[in-house]
Amino acid sequence: MAFAAALLLQSASPAWAERDKPEFLRDAHFGEALFYARQGNYFDAISRLDTELEQHFGVDEPALDTLHFHINDAQFSVGDFELSYGMHHKAGRALTAVIEGDVEPAVRNEAIYRLARLFFQKDQNISALHAIERIQGEIPDSLKDEIVFLRAQIYMVNGRFEEAEGLFQTLRSSAEHQGYAGYNLGLARLAQGKDEGAVSAFDETARLKSNSKAVLAIKDKANLTLAGHLMDAGAYQQAAQFFERVRVDGPFSNRALLGLGWAHVTAESHDKALVPWTMLSERHVTDSAVQDALLGVPYAYGKLGLHGRAALGCGRALSAMNSELDRLDSSIESIREGNFLKALVREEFKQDKNWVIKLRELPDAPETYYLMDLMASHDFQSSLQNYFDLEQLRKKLEAWAEYYASYEEIIELRRRYYEPMLPEIDEQFRKLDSLIKLRLEQRDRIENRLQAMLRAPRPEMLATADERLALQTIEALEHQVVDAAPSAQARINRLKGHMHWTWITEYDERLTTTFENLAELDQDIARLNEIYRQFVRTRQAATQSYQGYDQKISQLELKTKRALASVETLMLRQGRMLETMAVNELQRRSQSLEAAQVQARFAMAESYDRATMGESQPTEEPESE
Repeated sequence: MAFAAALLLQSASPAWAERDKPEFLRDAHFGEALFYARQGNYFDAISRLDTELEQHFGVDEPALDTLHFHINDAQFSVGDFELSYGMHHKAGRALTAVIEGDVEPAVRNEAIYRLARLFFQKDQNISALHAIERIQGEIPDSLKDEIVFLRAQIYMVNGRFEEAEGLFQTLRSSAEHQGYAGYNLGLARLAQGKDEGAVSAFDETARLKSNSKAVLAIKDKANLTLAGHLMDAGAYQQAAQFFERVRVDGPFSNRALLGLGWAHVTAESHDKALVPWTMLSERHVTDSAVQDALLGVPYAYGKLGLHGRAALGCGRALSAMNSELDRLDSSIESIREGNFLKALVREEFKQDKNWVIKLRELPDAPETYYLMDLMASHDFQSSLQNYFDLEQLRKKLEAWAEYYASYEEIIELRRRYYEPMLPEIDEQFRKLDSLIKLRLEQRDRIENRLQAMLRAPRPEMLATADERLALQTIEALEHQVVDAAPSAQARINRLKGHMHWTWITEYDERLTTTFENLAELDQDIARLNEIYRQFVRTRQAATQSYQGYDQKISQLELKTKRALASVETLMLRQGRMLETMAVNELQRRSQSLEAAQVQARFAMAESYDRATMGESQPTEEPESE
């Protein structure tokens, strides 16, 4: 479908960045993952959020975990992170799991939207259409326009232009989609043969008032598309007006200047064509439009009968093309030597969102200047991003490989610190443990007696220490006065009776007090048990801090080395593919320049002949690339 390549997609932020931001994040680990994602470090974001989700679903009560407040957003976000990292299959599975889960309609519709967007980005247009048509019911307010815009784009690539036209029409007043909807509306009408409506949509888009760089670029694109359409229709003078609207410093300025010159030439205004072509010919010759202008300027001079200037112009064009061919040959050689890939992975450029443009300023990598168009293509960008991801993985694996020696050193230091201390601590702990067990047995014995006294009261068991000593003294006296007078025995019996009377009358009160004392003792024992458990945990932590790691570290070290070898192999293949794409692009440019050289030589020879002979016959119009 020819128009699909011209479809201008909206450069929207990832869905996880578009969601309403909470006033505060309750889970620090989720916030950390978002931080890394906003820095473009999706690998770190995925690894951290995956770990947090695994821990969340592994706890006994997930509702008590702080991630519980962000669980839906976290599940959506990890899918978006995976999508941004190129893990399309895993992202699709994550979103499908949400869709098929027991969730609210708004949540399900948001997941369906993201799944449809995933299919659309992967050019799976039929799957995207089936997905987007599953959206029914409640839709989050923040996604209403996004869903309409995505639906319209999906309709476009599936040939449903009339329906797409209606949807784009509803979005023309949307501030967020300003320009995008109007431009795509023009494309939808062109695809239906509605030329007048398409011209109206493009014209209205081109007249938008905005300082946004994205909207300004869309205005230039709309003007250029509209001018091209008018050129095809034969309305050359009208087309020239729209070519002139394109900014001279915008991304489409070269094509606009070239088209403006051809519009004037077609209208037989060769002197007017010299103005944009001369301006364009002074720009960098790597652009095919500039190459056409270098030949167009002498052609226009020839049409005006200025054959001397035409010959000089052809000479300048030949000189510039020869220089560029030499630079192209040097660039191809530089790419084959690996300099191109070294330039791409420079860290200083990754900190700037316009790093691709800044590659043109590298003095030691001239090949990067010629590859702007190639770098802007989707295929090259996908391959390049894969190479960047592999480079990031390689650096992480190399760093991890160096960490293992440090881990082993830390573990050895822990072993040397703890092992001499543990035997003495264990000996003291065994003694203390024996005392604790003895006291616990005594406490249990007391409780059993108290419970038995509830069933069969025994007041004498609650006697105080002083009362027990007094009773022992009385019993000793009783043995001494066995043969004494009855009055002495009566007095002893009276003393014993008084003590038994006290025990009986105070039994309930003493029993209650004893249970209260037992409860206080239980609190002390609970604290003692907690100290005991803390010691056990600390003792185990001390041992586990240096035991059982040797085999695991060895396995991880071996696994890291294997992964590093695989990554390096993949990087070689991916780098070779990027270099092949770059070399093919430069060779294509060389062939184009060589063909232009032939034209320039013939035109220069003809101009010299006519300048010498004073002829003024018109020359043949050169072919435009």
